[in-house]
Amino acid sequence: MEFPKEFFITGTDTGIGKTLVSGMMMSALDATYWKPIQAGLDEETDTEFVQRVSEADPSKITPERYRLETPMSPHAAADIDGVKISLNDFELPEYETKHMIVEGAGGLIVPINWEHTVLDMIERLKLPVLLVARSSLGTLNHTLLSLEALRDRGIEVFAVVLNGEKHPSNKETIERFGEVAVFEIETLHEIHSESLRKAFKQTFN
Repeated sequence: MEFPKEFFITGTDTGIGKTLVSGMMMSALDATYWKPIQAGLDEETDTEFVQRVSEADPSKITPERYRLETPMSPHAAADIDGVKISLNDFELPEYETKHMIVEGAGGLIVPINWEHTVLDMIERLKLPVLLVARSSLGTLNHTLLSLEALRDRGIEVFAVVLNGEKHPSNKETIERFGEVAVFEIETLHEIHSESLRKAFKQTFN
């Protein structure tokens, strides 16, 4: 599969596997990674996780635009921190790699402030989307609604990744009703650069 030069990784929910997929992309592609908003700093951040598991050179990791203390929706975490997030603050950073990977926070309609959502950020950055979804029960409604929301804004979705135990019926249904390429990643028991590169090759080549 040929990946766009620049793309946005978003999901149908939080904890869906966006960061795992970002780490996989960073392990396999010549890319720079950027997560514009990080909410929650007590544990390993998504940026730290991606760098660790992909073993990416620090030069390929772009610092977050906002680092918020509390693991909540960005708009709520920003209120707690006394920070105002503005949609106008998000511009694609410069990079020297073949690809730029941008990872969102939570799902598409998660508010980043009291006026805008992650969907608005994607629209502002004008990036095609890789949508990550769970493979299990409930994914059809969440995934097809997310695809509809993206396309209503005229945002290109070049692929969907289903994360978890394979369910061929879900893959087939999303391909048919979503009119999009769908790939499946089974649960990885070990997560490191080698296993991620292997999974990438098995999934996308």
